[in-house]
Amino acid sequence: MSEDKSNRVVSGRVVSNAMDRTISVLVERRVKHPLYGKFLRRSMKLHAHDADNACNPGDWVRVEQCRPLSKTKCWRLVEIVEKAR
Repeated sequence: MSEDKSNRVVSGRVVSNAMDRTISVLVERRVKHPLYGKFLRRSMKLHAHDADNACNPGDWVRVEQCRPLSKTKCWRLVEIVEKAR
């Protein structure tokens, strides 16, 4: 009974690469206000594992949830979608 569990994948903008093999990714989503209907921006900042130190601030990346790699890091870099100019 092998079950294929796919991990959660999100896209976001790299805001920091000051740590060794770790990037901070800002992920934004739009939610609709339940009463007024206005769309609000909700964001979260994730720490992701960048094994090659390939990312720079401003890059658009895709990260995938994984096992805990440290106290705050439980995401890993899947791909760099777009490099910053």
